[in-house]
Amino acid sequence: MATAIRTEATNGAGHSAAPSLPQYELYINGAWRAPVAGQYRPMVDPSTGEILGNVAQADIEDTRIAIQAARAAFDDGYWPNMGHGERSRLLHAIVDAIEARQDEIADAEMRNSGCTWRKANLMDMPVGLIHFRHFAKLADFEPLESIPQITFPALTYNIVRREPIGVCGQIIPWNFPFLMAVWKIAPALATGNTVILKPATFTPYSALKMVEIINDTGLLPPGVLNLLTGPGQVVGPELCTNPMVDKIAFTGSTEVGREIMIQAASTIKKVTLELGGKSPNIILDDADLDLAIDGSLWATFMHNGQACESGTRLFVPASLHDEFVARLVDRASRLKLGLSSDGATDLGPLISAGQLRSVESYIQLGIDEGATPVLLGARPTDPELANGHYISPTIFTNVDNRMRIAQEEIFGPVLVVIKYDSVEDAIRMANDTIYGLAAGVWSRDVERAVSVAERIQAGTIWINDYHIISAEAPFGGFKQSGIGRELGTYGLKEYTEVKHIHVPLNNTRESKFYYDIVVPQSE
Repeated sequence: MATAIRTEATNGAGHSAAPSLPQYELYINGAWRAPVAGQYRPMVDPSTGEILGNVAQADIEDTRIAIQAARAAFDDGYWPNMGHGERSRLLHAIVDAIEARQDEIADAEMRNSGCTWRKANLMDMPVGLIHFRHFAKLADFEPLESIPQITFPALTYNIVRREPIGVCGQIIPWNFPFLMAVWKIAPALATGNTVILKPATFTPYSALKMVEIINDTGLLPPGVLNLLTGPGQVVGPELCTNPMVDKIAFTGSTEVGREIMIQAASTIKKVTLELGGKSPNIILDDADLDLAIDGSLWATFMHNGQACESGTRLFVPASLHDEFVARLVDRASRLKLGLSSDGATDLGPLISAGQLRSVESYIQLGIDEGATPVLLGARPTDPELANGHYISPTIFTNVDNRMRIAQEEIFGPVLVVIKYDSVEDAIRMANDTIYGLAAGVWSRDVERAVSVAERIQAGTIWINDYHIISAEAPFGGFKQSGIGRELGTYGLKEYTEVKHIHVPLNNTRESKFYYDIVVPQSE
């Protein structure tokens, strides 16, 4: 059985290290291989600070080798021209293999991303498997689309085909490593493309495990799926600018998304971007408060606020504000901060020491801006948590929607509560942002809630719920939250080109070529 791990480990500088540490290689052209420059980086558990192993660091040469492998696999034609029913069957078999070893991926996800045991095992794995299986089903799609017979300017029969784009560079973030890998790999493979997946530098573990499982099935031809671990600032630009790459799919910050658009423009690649958010969560005056309070905590603090669609701007009517905030603070203060491996933990660590410092700086910024911290986050004193990147929840009131803590993506357990007098004010402030990824509305009157949702500029809006993402429904943002959609047929079509074939039904010379030129008749 081929594996990503080699028994002789190195340290992050490429020198000999403790042999007990596993070493993870690059996956290129159907084989695990060492990076050309021989560089590795420690992979860390943000919950404990434990080094989980050393991971290969791809450079430009490695990236070009992977691109060439993916290009050759696509141009060979076997995978893109395979019958869609057969491709669907193979992908279903791959999902079966992943499901059979899902505990390995869940453990990798928990230990490397710092997510809680409950999130890894009860959310990430079940949802990821459902989403992958849905794309395996969609792989058996009909590539031809019907179009009515055209009578003007000519009588024609028309064929519209959806064909794979080609080589797809895919760059994913550190907050949902397994799920984001599924969202990228599954639709690309389902439509016959070849893939180069670039996981986040901090969190490659679950992607490595998934690719190892896929490789063990032997079902994909060499070069169809490739995995490059390493620095995004090295691998990313090469994927974006190399003319042999046909599409870039990126999930991450809006700032990096802008740079990817600029780089991809040099070769006019198709780009899909799922970027940042500062999502509004609106409590209407007729909301079920028990449901809305728990829902608002879930909207903000799931995965410790490290989700792009988190409902981090909470709009509360003035008539309910004081009661709502008091109950919210009481519930939030009882959330358990703890080790990811503890099944009772509500909030695990942040991903890194740098992210912890960033969140702390935003908390101080909120205080400096004049907001009131009714619940102030702090690093824990529990010695068991001393080596992790932990901080407890923060809730601000007296927040103006123009403050930086209300406009900028913090990516941590920080909630701002904004009081409003009328629903019109709430909608106006909800839309007053560069982002438009998601939103929530809470009301006992569903019709009223939907009418509010229709006026919010966001790609996904939940009514009396949050963070529910369906395999069949589109996910993506308005404005600077992104371009394109993930999931369902919407996400599938992002990996296809549309080709129109024109077939005339009248082939007489007199019926053609009569606009700007006259074709002389032969004598």
